[in-house]
Amino acid sequence: MPAGSSPKRERQYEHIKESELERGASTDRAEEIAARTVNKERARTGESKSASRSSTEDMSSGERGGKRSGRGSGGPTYDQLYNEARQRDIHGRSDMNKEQLRQALDEKKS
Repeated sequence: MPAGSSPKRERQYEHIKESELERGASTDRAEEIAARTVNKERARTGESKSASRSSTEDMSSGERGGKRSGRGSGGPTYDQLYNEARQRDIHGRSDMNKEQLRQALDEKKS
């Protein structure tokens, strides 16, 4: 958990982590899911210093409930792909559509 997180977010993190472990996720994966979920909620409520557009404008983590886990028929959203491209420093990403972002990310992974 990030430094300065509220007790509520600490409890939320532990609850999500335990739930994921019960579902059979590895410890690392459970911690990642819990951290991402709590960080998104912190961004949505203005508790974090910075927030991505997909954190603040998208549906809440609870509402989403795995609808866009990246494993569905549509795969990751445009915003998810764009954020990953930004993290991987892919140039020209702002001019790319969803499929082009997916291809650029696949090429960067290779």
